[in-house]
Amino acid sequence: MIKILRTNSKNFERELNILLSQRNNISEAKISFVRKIINNIRKNGDKSLIKYEKTFNNIKKLKNKNLTFSKSEIKYFTKQLNPKIKKAIDIAYQRISNFHKNQKIKTFQITDKFKNKLFYRSRPIDKIGIYVPGGKASYPSSVLMNCIPAIIAGVNEIYMTVPSLNNKINAGVLYAATKCKVKKIYKIGGAQAIAAFAYGTKTIKKVDKIIGPGNEYVSLAKKEVFGQVGIDIFAGPSEITIIADKYSNPEWISADLIAQAEHDEMAQSILVTNNDKLVIKVKKLIFKQLKSLPKKKIVQKSFNKNGILILAKNNREIVNIVNQISPEHLEIYTKKPNIFLNSINNAGSIFLGGYSPEAMGDYLAGPNHVLPTSGTAKFSSGLSVYDFIKRQSIIKISKSGIERLGSSVINLSKYENLHGHANSVKIRMKKG
Repeated sequence: MIKILRTNSKNFERELNILLSQRNNISEAKISFVRKIINNIRKNGDKSLIKYEKTFNNIKKLKNKNLTFSKSEIKYFTKQLNPKIKKAIDIAYQRISNFHKNQKIKTFQITDKFKNKLFYRSRPIDKIGIYVPGGKASYPSSVLMNCIPAIIAGVNEIYMTVPSLNNKINAGVLYAATKCKVKKIYKIGGAQAIAAFAYGTKTIKKVDKIIGPGNEYVSLAKKEVFGQVGIDIFAGPSEITIIADKYSNPEWISADLIAQAEHDEMAQSILVTNNDKLVIKVKKLIFKQLKSLPKKKIVQKSFNKNGILILAKNNREIVNIVNQISPEHLEIYTKKPNIFLNSINNAGSIFLGGYSPEAMGDYLAGPNHVLPTSGTAKFSSGLSVYDFIKRQSIIKISKSGIERLGSSVINLSKYENLHGHANSVKIRMKKG
């Protein structure tokens, strides 16, 4: 079921690279299919949107006016939500807000010796579109994680879409959206929803940036429309890596590996340790814990395809392996986690100690759960307030500034064969 790799094997590097890269293969047929959907939405708007919703989301009767949740619908469904779920969403909202309020943008102004004034400021994005999954599960947590940093950044118009498969409505998602004061909530999903956000239709508002997780078709659509609109990240399947030692509780480790694997069949759960007894115990406990799990089949498929238990020789090997994996989520569950923390450069979010399961970060620890996947933590970060802000430089050159610095600009412009640039400065330096 779940694979065991040992670093003392001469094929270790090759086997690990194969297992890490196999989830990144993208079918050309799927790309072509997504492009067709995007082009049809761009050309035909709501007409194509309704056609795809009927086809993919099994909605029989659908018209333009039914693509958006009405105020009465939102009120009706949220009224039925369990008070315990409402309270949990309220707590999560507060904790996530409190954390993200600390993400401040530094603005500054300097005046140099020639009295040139140079500024650096920020402005929020005007309109964003949030995609919330509605297939195998619906996630109020995704609404909070995507909306709250945008609210703090000062985004004025937040739109959201969530698929209503077979006309099933998730009250938790709607309640979270109302807390975040989402302007409109659409009942659409898939690549067609991304295209509608990117180009706009009669019903769907065109936005400046699209964020939020989705299936492979949603991710491909975001990648295709990037450039016409901004996107957060090209998200792949979810993943976790756990560093553990002989002091770690194997039962807790097994539970955390399973928790990640239940997302979907393509999720990846990895344990890295230098203790061979722990590897054997964890493998046995996974079988034991799976027996009572509702999503047992999904977890088994995930482990069969992507699950790995890695036995390393020492701490240095563990650090190198983790930095190579660059996981979305990293749990350092050892007696002295800081020993590893100081050497880890590549990870989306890091959880320290036995009482910090990744599930806490998914819901209400505070930091964002929208994180880089598939090794992209080597060069990117999790979603934050900064993703909803445009940073601008402002330049005000003085008369003495252009007179003292202009000759250097002229020389560089001519060197680059841009004589028009040179003349635009030179003409200002002529004595009046």
